[in-house]
Amino acid sequence: MPGPPRELVHRLYTTPPDRFVAIRDEAAAEARRAGDPKAAREIARLRRPTVAAWLVNLLAIRSPDLVADLAQLAEALRAAQRELRGPRLRELSAQRRAVVGALVAEVRKLAAGAEGAPPAGKLPLAEVEATLNAALADTDVAEQVRSGRLLRAATYAGFGEVPRPQLRLVTGGEEEEPEPAPRPEPAGKKSGGDRAALHAEQAERAARAERARRRRALEKELAKARTGQERAEAELAGATTAERDGVAALDAIEAELAELERRRAVAEQDLSRARLARRGAERTVTAARRHAGEVEAAVEALDAEEGDAG
Repeated sequence: MPGPPRELVHRLYTTPPDRFVAIRDEAAAEARRAGDPKAAREIARLRRPTVAAWLVNLLAIRSPDLVADLAQLAEALRAAQRELRGPRLRELSAQRRAVVGALVAEVRKLAAGAEGAPPAGKLPLAEVEATLNAALADTDVAEQVRSGRLLRAATYAGFGEVPRPQLRLVTGGEEEEPEPAPRPEPAGKKSGGDRAALHAEQAERAARAERARRRRALEKELAKARTGQERAEAELAGATTAERDGVAALDAIEAELAELERRRAVAEQDLSRARLARRGAERTVTAARRHAGEVEAAVEALDAEEGDAG
């Protein structure tokens, strides 16, 4: 399914969130007026991002080359992690900090040029940085970032792929697969660095399990919140449609009233002219009757004179 126009999506997701709903609803209404209810529904389903997600979307849409560099760095980090290339990992980790710092600076610059953006001191740049770090570790987050339609900031406290690949301990030139719950080997068989890496891995697994539990709880709560949001937005869309229909009906009635008022004024003018004509006719009739009476009296007087003469 093609979905909403790309230009509209870019416009919405580079607009500060406090103006998102108004622009989206106007675009949906315009699609309905154009006779495209399917497009109107697709547009109405677009959800508003948080301020932090909006900043990441702004970066992805306005500076896609920089986000592509982030994806390349993420792949290099995953490769080094899989191969346990310690020096390469340290080098890439330093590069990661530099790249993320540069991207956050670019976000600050883009926000400064965006109309209606929050003040620089109120930008949630820490959430932006956390999301970019999560994109380096989680391919799903990276894809959301590249899409330019991120809705919420993301976090990832660990380091590496999600899920993280199993590590292998190299001793004496051969590789040994780790047990599900690795135990420390006798001193001398493993170096201090290997033991430290093993303990760090165990601690990270425990932390990752706890984060997964918290994530599931938050995702459940988020799903309920989104359901409530979508229901409220549907109610708003219905109320907006009802309001628009009511305005149209009122406009039609007012137009009818205006026509009736015009016809009433014309009828009143015709009535006034008819009354004036009637009064003029009444005066004419009165004068004619008086004149006829006078003529009749004169005839009678003449007849009387003639009778006396005979």
